[in-house]
Amino acid sequence: MKFSRREALVLALGSAAAAAIPLPALAAVEQAIADFTGGAAVAEGGITLTTPEIAENGNTVPISVEAPGAVAIMVVAAGNPTPGVCRATFGDQAGAQMFGARIRLAGTQDVVAIAQMADGSFVRASNEVKVTIGGCGG
Repeated sequence: MKFSRREALVLALGSAAAAAIPLPALAAVEQAIADFTGGAAVAEGGITLTTPEIAENGNTVPISVEAPGAVAIMVVAAGNPTPGVCRATFGDQAGAQMFGARIRLAGTQDVVAIAQMADGSFVRASNEVKVTIGGCGG
């Protein structure tokens, strides 16, 4: 079978893309989100996730999450061996529903924040963070 240059390039790029996103990691992320939401639908908006576009060191990546009216926020990193990064809950006396942290990322990946709002609905935001030096053994 002969391939044209264009077909070979498309095949190579498709293979690289498939290898870059391991299926077990995606399943673990989806399972973590389903456990947090109880299988409820998750909408976009209502939450602000701030991450750097490029992190020079995956060991200390600063993030901040703000979701006015939230009772809980969960952050997951799709490419980490253990995707659950952190979780915060807010009581009635919380002055603001926001937090900041430094997280560890294994490599370039999506960071996803999901907030449970006071009315029981869920919202999400995600950002891709490009990591030049991996933090989880990379």
